[in-house]
Amino acid sequence: MIGILLASLGTLFDECSKLIGKKKVTERQESIFTWGFLDLFWVVLAFFAVALLVPGSFRFVAASLATFIPRLVLEVAQAHLTVKAAALAARSTFSFIRSLTIPLLLVVDVFLGYALSLSQIAGLGLIVITLLFLFANHGIEREGRGYVLFTAVNAVATISLYKYNITHFNSVVAEQLIIMLVLMAYFFVNAYYRAHENPFRFFRQPIFIAQSLGMGVAVALESFAFVFAPASIITAVKRASAILWSVLSGNLYFHEKNLLIKLGTFVVLALGIGLLIW
Repeated sequence: MIGILLASLGTLFDECSKLIGKKKVTERQESIFTWGFLDLFWVVLAFFAVALLVPGSFRFVAASLATFIPRLVLEVAQAHLTVKAAALAARSTFSFIRSLTIPLLLVVDVFLGYALSLSQIAGLGLIVITLLFLFANHGIEREGRGYVLFTAVNAVATISLYKYNITHFNSVVAEQLIIMLVLMAYFFVNAYYRAHENPFRFFRQPIFIAQSLGMGVAVALESFAFVFAPASIITAVKRASAILWSVLSGNLYFHEKNLLIKLGTFVVLALGIGLLIW
């Protein structure tokens, strides 16, 4: 139950941050690279503080390199295309397509030894059927959906590797801190040399501080959520609750269409989530 609560709260902060980022990128007030840097800044500082102040919180095992390095490579691709997808795709489209990660993670969780009940399997099936209904009834817009689809599939690998590493080798703090330091450096270099922006200067404006803080809180909450429940369950909660926030923000701020269909979809997905956590 703790994992589910953390994941749900995380998606709310995530949506607030993405709403600001999408608006500012659309208005050409920041590049996707600066957006990516701002997303990571505060959470990196938070993990640094925990590593320094909490004895034993930073534990990295050399034996994890066989799975850690592949995760690092995939996370760079995931981070870059996630920001690009968020900038191009409609908010609801982004959340709907990323729900495809859930049934794929089910196979991985079973392989890793998690026992899933019939009700959980039924919940996952309901989610898949609902998404197919959306595709058939034009509830998902075309723009940017290719990038979103990649992040949905690639997330199966990154999440599975993350869950495996923190279960068998590394602490959450060590695993996430190293990954995010590399990602932050990647975004900073691209922002500075490709977009000709200094991301640190954006902290002079309160709106960008809010954008950065929102994602920092979201990543921290969601990272620890995986400690308390299987990856498929946490991801299901994240994806379903993210749909609600994205549908509402998309309609309110970006005037996205098919609101009633999308809200109805959320209700059905909520039922699926109920079966997952029954």
